[in-house]
Amino acid sequence: MLKWYHQYLWQVKYYIISGEASGDLHGSNLIKALKIQDPTANIRCWGGDLMQSAGAELVKHYRDLAFMGFTEVVKNLPTIFKNIRFCKDDIKAFHPDAVILIDYPGFNLRIAEWAHHEGIKVIYYISPQVWAWKEGRVKKMKEIIDKMLVILPFEKDYYKEKWNWDVDYVGHPLIEAIEDKKKELEFIDRQHSPILKKIALLPGSRKQEISKKLPIMLEVAKSFPDYQFVVAEAPGQESAFYQPFLQAYQNVSSVQNATYQLLLESNAALVTSGTATLETALLGVPEIVCYKGSNISYQIAKRLIKIKYISLVNLIMDKLIVTELIQDELNVSNLVNELNSLLNDEKHQLQLKADYQALFEKLSKGGHASDQAAKIIINYLRK
Repeated sequence: MLKWYHQYLWQVKYYIISGEASGDLHGSNLIKALKIQDPTANIRCWGGDLMQSAGAELVKHYRDLAFMGFTEVVKNLPTIFKNIRFCKDDIKAFHPDAVILIDYPGFNLRIAEWAHHEGIKVIYYISPQVWAWKEGRVKKMKEIIDKMLVILPFEKDYYKEKWNWDVDYVGHPLIEAIEDKKKELEFIDRQHSPILKKIALLPGSRKQEISKKLPIMLEVAKSFPDYQFVVAEAPGQESAFYQPFLQAYQNVSSVQNATYQLLLESNAALVTSGTATLETALLGVPEIVCYKGSNISYQIAKRLIKIKYISLVNLIMDKLIVTELIQDELNVSNLVNELNSLLNDEKHQLQLKADYQALFEKLSKGGHASDQAAKIIINYLRK
């Protein structure tokens, strides 16, 4: 009887940390799942509007945390260290039963090590991409992380076979997020918003990357005057930030908080590398993956990162499905050529459709990631 009371009347306190837009999305779905399975849950978080709307108390917004590239991180080290100190103090004051960390390894692994030494349970949801670079971190991670939940099919085998670490594969959270959004938008999309010669531009979420890539993407619009090019504004940025980039173009506009609807209405998309490449593929939209950083950051990354592809689509399928234009290859001429192929080459279109279906099936095997993750987390803490 006492055990029953301990399990069901004890209020569990969760402290969740995410540092970017994709983590805010996945964190919000995890919070919803936790609250369904543990209605008395008390959740405090670093994240964004979605996590706050899901029922967590927001401490700091991810837009105040996002620094991209090696040189940008170095320049902002005082702010980063200040945030880490503040985070530790806030966790101590909250006294959580567990810290749940969502990707964002530069910050979160520091918090994980500290929390472990403080005797707080550390749960990592969405593994850092250690298989891409800084693989040596795994040894320390294994010591300081109590429960690791992974979302890519190959990660479970990677950790077990290479590091003898049993981790839990929960499926990819984008599957459920996209299924929910497609149901919500299906009627609008099919009945009122047919595909009308539209190209989606997804230039990223941080000011540095948007400033690097968006001007190149916009120049492509001049070669396709019959198409409307639409920029998906990032949730963490003001519309005013985009206007100076757009004002010189006749067939360019922007939308806010409507990225999925834009993609569903589009013939093709130019997408910054990251989670958005996978979202675009799972929505079935032909895409070109774009990456361009500062030259110093790129040269350092090229020497450290040891993966064949930069897009999650190609990494998961272990073959080149979507074109990647990286650094100097990301130019107007290459983008125009590749976009012409996506729009007009029927063979290319059929192959891409088949590859996207195979990708969806591969990621669907784990079930609903948020529900699985919440169940594992709750059962682990109740033990």
